[in-house]
Amino acid sequence: MASIYDFTLYDRKGNAYPLADNKGKVMLIVNTATGCGFTPHYAPIEKMYEQYHDQGFEVIDVPCNQFAGQTPGTDEEVHEFCTLKYHTQFPQMKKSDVNGENALPLFTYLKSQKGFEGFGKGVAAIAMKAMAKKMNKDYKNSPDIKWNFTKFLVDREGNVVARFEPTVDMKEVENAVAALI
Repeated sequence: MASIYDFTLYDRKGNAYPLADNKGKVMLIVNTATGCGFTPHYAPIEKMYEQYHDQGFEVIDVPCNQFAGQTPGTDEEVHEFCTLKYHTQFPQMKKSDVNGENALPLFTYLKSQKGFEGFGKGVAAIAMKAMAKKMNKDYKNSPDIKWNFTKFLVDREGNVVARFEPTVDMKEVENAVAALI
């Protein structure tokens, strides 16, 4: 069986980024988008990165254009947007697919470790349920990523301990990260 540390991603410049380099660290792996209603999640993610990075926290940002084409542009343009608008400092990977036949093997692994458990409650959750149902009537039984800003939390031992849908309050995500630091 694979381990999170068996995967290598590539940053926006094409440099290898082996997850094994993060052994012993807490990781938040997130598929992002620059033109999404959830794009403001970049701000609390950056805040967590600044607060916990020196204590062994890493954010792995994987831009993805699979959801309504909300990540147009080149890898460099995506990076420029994130650094100028949200002052992001965490590693940003090459734009990649997270579902389907061209999905990054890392995301196939993450989905196998933590499947979809629902959108929670609230207005955003209701809207996401309706949209997901339009895209796939059986969405509840599929582990696929449903939308931008789905987050996976990995503990210091490399276990995928949580999956947060984009509708989850970012304070809940931060509390889970803080508990592992």
